[in-house]
Amino acid sequence: MDLDLGAVRAFIAVVDDRHFGDAAARLGISQQAVSKRIARLEADLGAPLLHRTRSGAEPTDDGTYFLVHARTLVDLADRTVDLVRNRHRALRVDVMSTRVASADLIRRFHETAPDVEIDLATSTDGLAGGLPALTRGSVDAFISRATGDLGEVEAQPAYLEPMHILVGRGHPLAGADRVAMADLAGLSAWIPGARRPETEWADFYRALSAEFGVGIATSGPSFGFDDEVDRVAASPDLFTFVGERARIPWNPGTVQIPIVDPVVVFPWSLLWHPRNRHPVLPRLIAHLRDGFRPYRPGREWLPPTDRPTWAR
Repeated sequence: MDLDLGAVRAFIAVVDDRHFGDAAARLGISQQAVSKRIARLEADLGAPLLHRTRSGAEPTDDGTYFLVHARTLVDLADRTVDLVRNRHRALRVDVMSTRVASADLIRRFHETAPDVEIDLATSTDGLAGGLPALTRGSVDAFISRATGDLGEVEAQPAYLEPMHILVGRGHPLAGADRVAMADLAGLSAWIPGARRPETEWADFYRALSAEFGVGIATSGPSFGFDDEVDRVAASPDLFTFVGERARIPWNPGTVQIPIVDPVVVFPWSLLWHPRNRHPVLPRLIAHLRDGFRPYRPGREWLPPTDRPTWAR
């Protein structure tokens, strides 16, 4: 006997919604079609699965027993379809911005695997948006700082990016070859992107501020990265932090200076959901794992909460 998956879905929908009409609306078919599917399923199984009450449809004892297996059957069917479809679509990776190191990590992976199709997504919510997207399967991988409760999502360290400061040519530090963190104590970095305190990068800068006495200013509107660079270039006292691999919009009025003593590093991790079965995902995981370099205490600085993960 071959069970009709459409009939099984109709049964689950009626149990969940308790009314044939609501189940029909959810499935996008008529109420009569729902009734016929369930009648056919009951005939195939040789047992009544539902009985009607004043408050709606309720599963019989046989229906309650069948329900658990029905959900498993439908879930397995959906996963099987996804597996086949995933083999023929691009790997979708959220890098947050094509101007930051996360995009460069994926570009370098693609150079080693030119046969792979990759679709880059750019979100602005960080983990707050990335974790639900991974769980839904709307993206296959996400690159960001992995911190806090990740739920079922798995994370692997990918890259420690040295941080620089960006200043205008009229800034007192503009002539330096490198800048020690002690030189920044008492100054305030302008980082409008840290205005949202719940983000993982705002948390990173709070830890940096607490460690080295550097203020973090988030005031003023931001009209994008180009505008921020223009404002830094025009100011004799503004400075901001940027990653070594960040693609800074060209502006002849700015100077990018490495940070030393210690080297401040931003921890980029690869995140994915263990249920994801895209065939290219293991290749990306292995590529970034092979390029992993652990944190070097004394020479580099990381927020204390990141150090255990990056020390191994």
